[in-house]
Amino acid sequence: MPNEMNAIETKSGAVGISGHSNPARNMEPEWLSQTRENAIALFEKTGIPTLRDEDWRFTNVTPLADFEFEPVDRSDRDGVTKASLGNLPFAGIPGSKLVFIDAIFTPELSCLPLAPASGLKVMNLAAALTTQTGLVRKHLFAHADAGKNAFAALNAGYFRDGAFIHVAANSVADPIQLIFISTKGDGETTHPRNLIVAERGSRLTVFENFMSLGKAAHLTNSVTEIVAGESAVVEHLKFQAESPNAFHIATLAAHCGRASSVTAHSFALGAKLSRTNIYANLAGEGMACVLNGLYLTRGSQLADHFMIVNHAAPRCASHEYFNGILSEESKGVFHGRIHVHPGAQKTDAKQTNKNLLLSNRATVDAKPQLEIYADDVKCTHGATIGQLNDEAIFYLRSRGIPLERARRMLVHAFAGEIINRIRCSPMREELDHLVWRRLEEVEKTK
Repeated sequence: MPNEMNAIETKSGAVGISGHSNPARNMEPEWLSQTRENAIALFEKTGIPTLRDEDWRFTNVTPLADFEFEPVDRSDRDGVTKASLGNLPFAGIPGSKLVFIDAIFTPELSCLPLAPASGLKVMNLAAALTTQTGLVRKHLFAHADAGKNAFAALNAGYFRDGAFIHVAANSVADPIQLIFISTKGDGETTHPRNLIVAERGSRLTVFENFMSLGKAAHLTNSVTEIVAGESAVVEHLKFQAESPNAFHIATLAAHCGRASSVTAHSFALGAKLSRTNIYANLAGEGMACVLNGLYLTRGSQLADHFMIVNHAAPRCASHEYFNGILSEESKGVFHGRIHVHPGAQKTDAKQTNKNLLLSNRATVDAKPQLEIYADDVKCTHGATIGQLNDEAIFYLRSRGIPLERARRMLVHAFAGEIINRIRCSPMREELDHLVWRRLEEVEKTK
């Protein structure tokens, strides 16, 4: 183990730092260049997390040290067309679509309103840096703390583009899709960054979709910042189905205003190693936050969800529901922390993690945590790990249902606890079909 740690510490420059110029700095404002320099210096100081870091004790990112990851400086459509995009999951869902090939905006494949809707701005972040300077400067980097997240620092230093969404006060936006497609080969790195601002009383649904062409061992390191104003309603859904050899690190940071409602879903089906960091700052009184996720792993996959929910204001509610379905030799990690600050009275916080092991070789590490510094709260947490119930299988088989289908039905119902919380019905139905097909694949490999 010491040798592995040293390998990471001495190769912190291998992930898009040492010896590489940053093409994203060309023609950008001075404040952004200075932020990049500070972030890169911070990453060089801290390096990649190791198993000695408490927040990473269950996820070994040593494999990252084996690759000379280089940041992508140009996109390669590599045969990606509007016709081929039509064959991707969720392609039939109406609404705006921003397509990013290797984290670089591709306008000819995107679908934006011909006439911008009243109260809605949807564009790539690189363009917003010029046309929406005040909004971007106010919110960009304000919520994803690079000082506590080395990969967020790496993203701040090297992102080239991403999505910018702004919904004006009391406006309602149709669902918006952000499609990120990786086409590059082994060792390539992309750093997409998204900024979503929903003003007072607005309503918004955003869907992030990550996938790969081919089976390359690339790294995706994404950051999304969400700002929900007073009484805003935001639903965010992230779907990750990247290459089975890929590495996927994602950070979602949400700042939640008074009486707002923020729901964030995370569905991890792809990548060799994935880690999703979720930070929710409940800053306004009387708001409600739901964090909801499903990880479906097989082979030697590892899916890690780490989250911190900060209750900084009174009368706020946060509910976390994460289910894992693990087969073969795969591994799941759930590490959740609820922090109730002094003065955050009348807090209602619930944290639940359930795991279903379809193999005796699959493993799960679960660490739900509560830190409570207020005395008038209602907080619960728990985690369960188990296998399919033999009595339930027998019940279904006694009614003429074959064994494989009976197992699949039970597992599908387990996944449905998470899927059914998606409010956007087209996305909910499409995801339900995708999970069912994935479960069919799992049964065929048994």
